[in-house]
Amino acid sequence: MNSEKIKRIIGLILDKRFVLSLFIAIALITGIKQYTRGHYNNYKIFKYTFLHSLDEKSLYEEYPLEYGDSNHYGPLFALVIAPFALLPDATGTSLWNIANALILYLGFYSLPLPLRTRSIIALLCAHEALGAMLSFQFNVGLTGLIMLSFSYLHNGKEVKSAFAIALGTLIKLYGIVGLAFFFFSKNKLKFIVSGLIALTVLIILPALLSSPEFIVRSYTDWFMSLNEKNMQNVSLTSMQDISFMGIVRRLMQDATIPNLPFLIGGLFLFFLPYARISQYPNTNFRLMLLASVLIFTVIFSSGSESPTYIIAFAGVSIWFMIQPNPKSKWIILIFIFAFLLTSMSPSDLFPRIIRDTYIKPYSLKALPCVLIWFIIIYQMLTVDFKKINTHA
Repeated sequence: MNSEKIKRIIGLILDKRFVLSLFIAIALITGIKQYTRGHYNNYKIFKYTFLHSLDEKSLYEEYPLEYGDSNHYGPLFALVIAPFALLPDATGTSLWNIANALILYLGFYSLPLPLRTRSIIALLCAHEALGAMLSFQFNVGLTGLIMLSFSYLHNGKEVKSAFAIALGTLIKLYGIVGLAFFFFSKNKLKFIVSGLIALTVLIILPALLSSPEFIVRSYTDWFMSLNEKNMQNVSLTSMQDISFMGIVRRLMQDATIPNLPFLIGGLFLFFLPYARISQYPNTNFRLMLLASVLIFTVIFSSGSESPTYIIAFAGVSIWFMIQPNPKSKWIILIFIFAFLLTSMSPSDLFPRIIRDTYIKPYSLKALPCVLIWFIIIYQMLTVDFKKINTHA
């Protein structure tokens, strides 16, 4: 195969239309596969959030005759899922995944990077997106919302950014991390006012399905359910706690090791780069902060599970693609390590005995992301981003 053909093939793969088609195909395949096998419990939880809102039944109780586990999304989610819940499950499951894939796609292509680079980042995250969509996870759409909140603010669109942050936060608290980009706003007052308005409207909006009294009660129940879930996550055997703290707890075989010291240390390091005010105008510095936010959100949460890592791996991919060219060997090796252990470890690429004996019991899926996050903090504190070329 000559070089011209190779270039054409690469050009086709990196075409945003191909990437869009790929993500829609992943959404369809995962939706159909899981529905036909009856493996769509999460979608049932989502659907009944809407139905229970109509009947003013608690959104956070367990309903074993309808689904397993319980709901942990905010009352606003009942409105978000409504268009899908009204459809037959066979259709709603796939359309829900497609909607999330589209938001993720828009998030990738909103980034202030060359088109080719955006396509590569999206493709690097395709496998992680597939894993999340097999569970019908909103984490796919939330990743897109976080990137959109960043890009809107970067482009001076404070109202859109504030809405994206408010929407993400009121569905799943992770969305609040979009506030980390506040200092990049060109009009901070407009951003604050827009955020307060968006938050107020979106908090009240679910009352359209029920009543104000039910919504007030539901928000109280939501925060109580999140607190209970956090206590359940902190164990040595749960499918959650794939985090920095989880690695330490499971290596030490001590579930009593608290989150607080890790969170305090993590937040201290997270905020240190904000001292470099002169770097704020630089797009590469801003993108590095976006990568830090996406990874931090996951590795410092005891609620993180395997499908949550679409958020973190988007950060890892952004970090990798904005490294100076040509990329150093150690940067490439660390990324390959992350791609294999974080993204591919749940797949059949790893023998089951390795997954079940080492990766799952010790939360090792989180390890590369933890290492890369520390590298990001170091780079944000030491690199002059105005002097490096990061274009792919």
